[in-house]
Amino acid sequence: MAHINVRRDVTDVFYRYKMERLQTKIEGKGNGIKTVIPNLSNVAQQLARPGAYLIKYFGFELGAQTNIDPPDDRWIINGAHESAKLQDYLDGFISKFVLCKKCKNPETVVQIKEGRIWLDCKACGQRTEVDLRLKLSGYILKNIPKKGKKDKAERKAARKAKQNGTAGNDASGDDNSGSGNDKPAEKEYGTVPAAPDSDDEADGGNGFLRDDDDNVEPSQVEWNVDMTEAAIKARANALPDDFKQKMMLSSGAAGFGDDDDEDGEGGGNTVYDQFGEWILEDAKAKGGVDNVDNVALYAKARELGIETKHRTVIVLVRTLFDENVVAQIPKRVRVLKEMIKSDRHEKALLGGTEALIGQHIKEHPDMITKVVKILQLYYQDDLISEEVVTKWGTKASRKYTDLSVSKKVRKAAEPFLTWLAEASEEESEDDDDEDEDDE
Repeated sequence: MAHINVRRDVTDVFYRYKMERLQTKIEGKGNGIKTVIPNLSNVAQQLARPGAYLIKYFGFELGAQTNIDPPDDRWIINGAHESAKLQDYLDGFISKFVLCKKCKNPETVVQIKEGRIWLDCKACGQRTEVDLRLKLSGYILKNIPKKGKKDKAERKAARKAKQNGTAGNDASGDDNSGSGNDKPAEKEYGTVPAAPDSDDEADGGNGFLRDDDDNVEPSQVEWNVDMTEAAIKARANALPDDFKQKMMLSSGAAGFGDDDDEDGEGGGNTVYDQFGEWILEDAKAKGGVDNVDNVALYAKARELGIETKHRTVIVLVRTLFDENVVAQIPKRVRVLKEMIKSDRHEKALLGGTEALIGQHIKEHPDMITKVVKILQLYYQDDLISEEVVTKWGTKASRKYTDLSVSKKVRKAAEPFLTWLAEASEEESEDDDDEDEDDE
């Protein structure tokens, strides 16, 4: 499935807000002709709006009848309408009912209070009003959804605010500004959009992170990389001298190929090895790994056909970061966000981080004390989700580094994991209290 930027006027390849391109299928003949949008539910979810809003907006703009909330997920507009035309209308919907009027980001939640519709931006804290003269505004006011539990994005925003000591303000720490920024109890819904999962890579694949168990023992893994001493030495000799040690070319981690052969690249010189070697060579030429350009990184990964692969994330962590990882993470957030598209990618990020710590812990024992800060940065920048990191923390694994190092990493991560669990419990209790008050 092809993905496009939520704002099509933005051409930045690292723009993080993505959605599927609308698909249409014209059925019937004569007066019975109709247009089916098979992926409308997916697009609506990526925009954090009900599918009924999208289909009604199309109906209003086209002057055509539509169906609402079909049980078979067949969203229909009467008449024949091309996908390009509907995509143009969708741009209008996004501009009017999704984008923040101040920062133009789609991280907004719809709030309805006293017959008015507000867009509350979780990115900048601005709260702006939707034009009530629009036809869809009337429909929204007449069909207010029942209040439910806070969604994951709202919980995360509140959690970040508590962590930063700014609870009650917006997630970014700025004071709310603009008319109507006082926020009494009100109906609200929506979620911060997230980049969709990679369409080239499913969890059922044959990659480094297997879909049956996060913590597969070595005896369960099918090793496809040449592990002979000669092969390991050959890979090491191919690297620039100053960077050979960065690769962890040892009996436990043979280059960047790692365990499973994802796309048939094996024999000790996989496409991932090539990518890693290119990064290290570019770093040497530019006087340090911090000088490697993010756009060039992404372009090289695309050239090698691995920009959507989860193992690419492991390569990035093991080559771009070193003992100064805490200072280096913010510089690489944009390229990591562009490549981390699914739970599998998040697991690769965590696994690569384990390997990185194992790589440097002998020379820099204090690396283990940085685990909490690393996880905080990953979490705050939406590189890992609560579910994935919580599951990761339950069991050590030999997959990425020595088991002893893996245990130390998870032990060091306990304060962060405890904070995460306690925050979730508090929010659950708060939601229960709010439900009781509503009753």
